[in-house]
Amino acid sequence: MNRRLAIGLIAFAVVLRLIFAGAVELMPEEAYYWSYSRHLDFGYLDHPPMVAWLIRLGTGLFGQTEFGVRAGALCCGAVTAVFVYRLARNLFGESGALAALLLTQTLPYFFLSGFLMTPDAPLAAAWAASLYFLERALIGNQSRAWWFAGIALGIGMISKYSIAVLAPVMMAFMVWDPDSRHWLRRKEPYLAALLALALFSPVLVWNAQHEWASFAFQTSRRIAEAPQFALHKLIGSIIVLITPTGLLAVVGVLWTWPHRREGLAEAARRRRLFTLAILVPLSVFAAFSLRHEVKLDWTGPLWTAALPAMAFAMIAVDADISRLSAWIRAAWMPTMITMLLIYGAGLHYLVLGLPGLGYGKHIEVVPVGWRNLSAHIIETANAHAEPGGAPVLIVGMDRYAIASELAFYGGARTPTGLETANSHLFGGMGLMYERWMPPEKQEHRNLLLVAWTQGELEDKAIEEHVGRLGPIEDDVLVRDGILIRHYYHRLAFDYHAAAAGK
Repeated sequence: MNRRLAIGLIAFAVVLRLIFAGAVELMPEEAYYWSYSRHLDFGYLDHPPMVAWLIRLGTGLFGQTEFGVRAGALCCGAVTAVFVYRLARNLFGESGALAALLLTQTLPYFFLSGFLMTPDAPLAAAWAASLYFLERALIGNQSRAWWFAGIALGIGMISKYSIAVLAPVMMAFMVWDPDSRHWLRRKEPYLAALLALALFSPVLVWNAQHEWASFAFQTSRRIAEAPQFALHKLIGSIIVLITPTGLLAVVGVLWTWPHRREGLAEAARRRRLFTLAILVPLSVFAAFSLRHEVKLDWTGPLWTAALPAMAFAMIAVDADISRLSAWIRAAWMPTMITMLLIYGAGLHYLVLGLPGLGYGKHIEVVPVGWRNLSAHIIETANAHAEPGGAPVLIVGMDRYAIASELAFYGGARTPTGLETANSHLFGGMGLMYERWMPPEKQEHRNLLLVAWTQGELEDKAIEEHVGRLGPIEDDVLVRDGILIRHYYHRLAFDYHAAAAGK
């Protein structure tokens, strides 16, 4: 691998994120997590609090801007890259470390987790740090590394619960590896676990005070969903997250773990550790996918364990390699360059558009019109506000996208910020909005209902909760003279939390 080319590609990826972090409109998930930061707490229904804390810090430094929201993700991406680099350097030397660093800047999961402010940003950083310190403790036999591993795991747990799968990885390795079994009789692993638990304890307290709502949301609620086979979706998500070349490379390194010529016994131990770090989490997600729906990002962080070996296999000089390995090695550079070009074109499209290409109507997936929608909805709400009365409450009739995006972009247009609500006022799923905007606190308020389809505003449940309804208005969302989509809004007067007749 050409060193100058690798450094150039890494620099390109970093600059790309820095340029566009403050220009691309927030994804609905990011706007929702920004809403977390307005209501700081030690826990939330659907995630632990780290994402909220990072956004609050970022917006405190850089204001209520896209860059302020994403500043934490950019920092987490840098932390991930540093620990992957150091881990790969321990395993495969400086050249392998540079190649691994390049993978963190080009593979989709790692590029996006270092750009978008979601729980995956701190999770990826904590996962990389945990693997680094666990390798130093278990392979490097460094006692103090256990303390840092405990801190990293604790931070990971207050970022996203899925990092807990590293605990059985650690235990399985200590049982399997003869040279590591002495740690089972030492205090350090157990003290590290207690340290991680101490860091996680505020989340436990919050859950205990809220009927274990977050744990139930992430476990029993998902298990109770109608059974469906989703293994093919899990495989598809892996291809999206690490590219087809990446998936083949993972299979290759699991089949034949690369190693330097010196220290074959130690290489075998490392193979055990990182094979477990890949296969144990993957087995959990694969088993779940046999009867349940899966999320696109679930397997993302577990591929951190494969990055060093993938990188070394990419650059190692070995004349006796299989045809498949040779093809994978040759495919890496075109794959990484192609991905960076896709990122650049995609980000340019989101900010300035592309000639001859319109905008997709699903802005809840491709964020291209939230600023314009916010301006129009705020203007409509202000036009119907009663002099001296409470402002019209804007209610997004989807799960959280409309309410969160309008609160972010509309709040920048109002001196005291903007409170919004969603369909939980009419019995729908409200997530954290049920706690932030309880229906009983909205009694007798006038509402501006905003929806993507007319049918959502004709629901019988709406009529049961309001005194009267205005007509449904069909409007269009336009950007730079290009139609994005139709949307609908409707005034609802004199809201009452209890449905009529109850």
